[in-house]
Amino acid sequence: MADLAVFYEHPAWFEPLFAALDRRGVDWIPIQAGDHVFDAAPGQPPAPVILNRIGMSAFLREPEHPIFYARTLFDHWEGQGARVINGAALDVDSSKTRQISLIRRLGHGAPETRAAHRVADVPKAAAGLAFPVLVKPDIGGSGAGIVAFETPEELAEAARRGELPMGVNSVVMVQEKAPIRGGRIVRVETLNGRYLYACSVESGGFDLCLADVCMVEPGKASLALEAVTPPPAVIAAAEAIAQAARIDVGGVEYLVDDRDGSVKFYDVNALSNFVADPVRVLGFDPHDNLIDYLVEQIGLAKEKAASS
Repeated sequence: MADLAVFYEHPAWFEPLFAALDRRGVDWIPIQAGDHVFDAAPGQPPAPVILNRIGMSAFLREPEHPIFYARTLFDHWEGQGARVINGAALDVDSSKTRQISLIRRLGHGAPETRAAHRVADVPKAAAGLAFPVLVKPDIGGSGAGIVAFETPEELAEAARRGELPMGVNSVVMVQEKAPIRGGRIVRVETLNGRYLYACSVESGGFDLCLADVCMVEPGKASLALEAVTPPPAVIAAAEAIAQAARIDVGGVEYLVDDRDGSVKFYDVNALSNFVADPVRVLGFDPHDNLIDYLVEQIGLAKEKAASS
C-alpha cells in the first residue's frame, strides 16, 4: 500500500503537485476519478492518507462528473480508517450558498445573498436587494454560469424565459454586485487552517483560476496578479473561515466594497492549484509547504496505525 493517494479529475492541473511529490520521494499513487468504481464492503483504503483534488468545475468537462460521487467515496474511505485531506471540505466547497451562510454566521462581511430552487422564484428571492445583482449557480466552479442583471425587470424577463443558470444541483443564488475597489479582488490561500499567501487579481471576469494550466488555455485572457499581504484582521477572518469550512488546503476570496470600504468575503475554494510561476510572484513555491504537510499527515497516520 502506498503512503498517499491523490484522487483527482482534471488531467493536467496537478502536474506541478505530482512533480513535487516525486522530487521529495513520497510513496504515492494517482487515482483518476473518470472511470473509478468502488466496493462498498469493508476493506482497505488505497492509502492511509488521501488527498482530494476534485474541483467544482468538473461538471464543465464531463456531464457524468464525480462531485457528489467523491463525497460518498471519501466517507467510505474514512470508514476504512483513511485520513482524507479536504474530504469534509466538499460539504462547503460544493455550495456557494453554504459558503455565504458560513461566512455570515461567523460574523464576517459578505455580499447580500438570497437563494431559490425554482427559476420562477428567483425574482422573488431578489426582492429587496440593491441592483445590479449576480445570479450564480450554487455549484459553478471557474465562475461558470454567473450572469449579471442591471434591473429587476431584466431579471424577471430572464426568469420568464427560463434563462437563468440553475446549475447541477438546481439551487441558485442571487447576490448584490458590489463595486470592487480598484477593480481587484484578493485570494487568500491557507494550509492547515493557516495563512499561506495572498494574491491580488484583476476582477475583469469570473474565472480566477491562477494555476499555469488554467492561464494558458486557448482564448483565455491572462490575469494581472501580484502578491499582497492583507491586513491582520482579514487574514484572521480568512483563517477562521477555512477552519470552519474544514478546509485543509484552499482559498478564501474577498473584495473591498468601493461604496464604504468594507471587506466582503464571497467565495471559498477547496481546490488550490497555487499561483502560476510561484517563485517569481511569491518568492517561494507553496507546493513545498503542501508536501511538508502531507508528509506530516503520513507520519501521523503511521503512528496511529502502529498504536492500534
